[in-house]
Amino acid sequence: MENALLERGRRVRVIENCLNGRRTAWPDPYKPGRNGLEGVEQIIEMHSPLSLVIVMLGTNDFQSMHAHRAWHAAQGVKAIVNPIRRAPVEPGMPIAPIIVVAPPSIENPRGPIAEKFLGGDEKCTGLAEEYQVVADEVGCGFFDAASVTTASKVDGIHLDEGQHGLLGNALARHVVEFYAGNLA
Repeated sequence: MENALLERGRRVRVIENCLNGRRTAWPDPYKPGRNGLEGVEQIIEMHSPLSLVIVMLGTNDFQSMHAHRAWHAAQGVKAIVNPIRRAPVEPGMPIAPIIVVAPPSIENPRGPIAEKFLGGDEKCTGLAEEYQVVADEVGCGFFDAASVTTASKVDGIHLDEGQHGLLGNALARHVVEFYAGNLA
């Protein structure tokens, strides 16, 4: 996304905050620190001022140890929006707008982590629609990653390198449309 925006003449720096296994609002019973709500205010404060925040979480909410469905993941994203907006940034710093991105649906989990995501392909049904509802409710932008890519052909869950490129380019176009005139 950063490269695509730079190629379009936009002066940006994209700061990724990725963590393997992070959920929207629930802990991982085996790996501590995977609840997306934990520390989100400090992350925003640490990197402020920000021009835009993009939230793309939810796939891990469908791991087999959780009974969550699409509605639950969307509520988890909704729960993250408020702490992002109330992060203790310095006085006078703007609160960044937020774009919620619905990850592509899980497709037939396979490979070494298939058991971990058993049933996830069924539980995530309707994810984009639920995320759209939540984004509208809380006044965020919205993008459906499934409009440009699917889940990995290798494991049915993650994005492969080429899919990251497709999503990054599509998000760059979306960001320019969403945030026109505010990127240098």
